[in-house]
Amino acid sequence: MKTKYLLMAALCGCSMLPAAAQWQRTPTPNDTLQSVRVLDDGRVALSIYAPQAKEVGIGGDIVPWGQKLDVTKSEAGVWTVTVPAVKDGAYRYHFVVDGVKVFDPKSPEASEATAILKVEAKDGDFFSMKEGVPHGAIAQRYYYSKTLKTTRRLHVWTPAGYEKSTEQLPVLYLIHGGGDTDLAWPTVGCAGNILDNLLAEGKMEPMIVVMPNGSIATENLMDEVPLFAEDLMTDIIPYIEANYRVLADKDHRALAGLSMGGMETLEAGLNHYKEFGYLWVLSSGWFETDKEMYAERGAYLKKIAGDFNNTVRALHFTQGGPEDIAYNNCKAMLKLFDAAGIRYKYSEAPGGHTWYTWRNDLYNLAQHLFKH
Repeated sequence: MKTKYLLMAALCGCSMLPAAAQWQRTPTPNDTLQSVRVLDDGRVALSIYAPQAKEVGIGGDIVPWGQKLDVTKSEAGVWTVTVPAVKDGAYRYHFVVDGVKVFDPKSPEASEATAILKVEAKDGDFFSMKEGVPHGAIAQRYYYSKTLKTTRRLHVWTPAGYEKSTEQLPVLYLIHGGGDTDLAWPTVGCAGNILDNLLAEGKMEPMIVVMPNGSIATENLMDEVPLFAEDLMTDIIPYIEANYRVLADKDHRALAGLSMGGMETLEAGLNHYKEFGYLWVLSSGWFETDKEMYAERGAYLKKIAGDFNNTVRALHFTQGGPEDIAYNNCKAMLKLFDAAGIRYKYSEAPGGHTWYTWRNDLYNLAQHLFKH
């Protein structure tokens, strides 16, 4: 019987505010603002919440030449610019707020448009783009999820030279944390540079790294965990194995995830442990006060322990030290693995529940995979 694992977590995501902070925030009109509205008469209304602004306009392809646009400001501080007679098509647009170019903060792409600041040592770091290092490719791919009945996106890193090679490679499926998307590891996670440098230095085996989108919109946050696990097993892995030259057996398949992605790693990895040779759980753990869930999980771990130990080559838990918000949950959870006799490795280093920790995790993780 398939067991549903991850029902609750104390704090599941790296980029989400604590619940208390969310409830304390004063609501604004921006919370429910629809920034783009296509009106029945063919006009398009573009809106932005800017209560302190003195002047708002728009720019981009959508602005008609030589026409004066209707601009209004509501008492609540919402500015609306209406563009007449917009034909079917795609348009670039931005707001101009008191002379400053502002991208639509309510756009679905807004969460991915943030600037990235890299603070590096003078001679570079393991996540730096280095001179003379061959660079792999990070591709943005779309697949149809039968599980979720929609088209979804993922990113795939392939090593330098993959395009002209005929070699089949092992695969690491690498999941981000709650509130992020599949763009997190390629950007703030610096995955491409980390993998390029390790491969060039001969510190890791050639592999393909798949970075899927572990975030799914659900009414209950934790409901996304089993949904993603099903999407991974039913849709993502088959898609990769049908479209890339990969070794499609458990000894050449690894799964890792941070925070909420760690929950998803546990969900998929424990329910389908015969499909993975390597499991890495980064800064994550089951909610320690859920006694009923702990009893259920403990019994399941004891049931699979012998077979798990003979099947999975490596199970590793890492944390960013006591300051990691998942620290106590992980420590409590590991007692269940100890009681069941499941073998694992554990490591921690200062850094907390941050990308500083997880970039280091990827650097260390990649060096231990597929060396059998």
